[in-house]
Amino acid sequence: MKSTKTTTPNQNEIKRNWFIVDAKDKILGRLATKIAVHLQGKNKADYTPYIDMGDEVIVINAQRVAVTGKKLTQKMYKKYSGYPGGLKETPLEDMLKKKPEEVISHAVKGMLPKNRLGSRMLKRLKVYRGAEHPHQAQNPTALDI
Repeated sequence: MKSTKTTTPNQNEIKRNWFIVDAKDKILGRLATKIAVHLQGKNKADYTPYIDMGDEVIVINAQRVAVTGKKLTQKMYKKYSGYPGGLKETPLEDMLKKKPEEVISHAVKGMLPKNRLGSRMLKRLKVYRGAEHPHQAQNPTALDI
């Protein structure tokens, strides 16, 4: 009987690919789940949950992302200063006008692990408002969603 060994990849053996995603007319939640899968490395055959083996993801056209239903007016982003009366609520519609990058990164952050590993994964997400990005030298592969 031949025994098989389970191998664990080393940090220096991990190959990180660059992907580019066009968020134009893509539904926010579905887009965020695909991005989170690639940031975690769950799309790779040798996925290990406790090792950071995900890819770099670039998102362009963040201001053109789509949402369904009444989310534009009903979905609220909340910030609390810690003081009485210090709760600030911003609807999704205003966030898409002011900071569309934060809308996508906030959605992806909620789908990543809530630990140091998740923080490291989120740093590999680059979100840009328009169609231009400064990562042409990395030759990103288009990721269709």
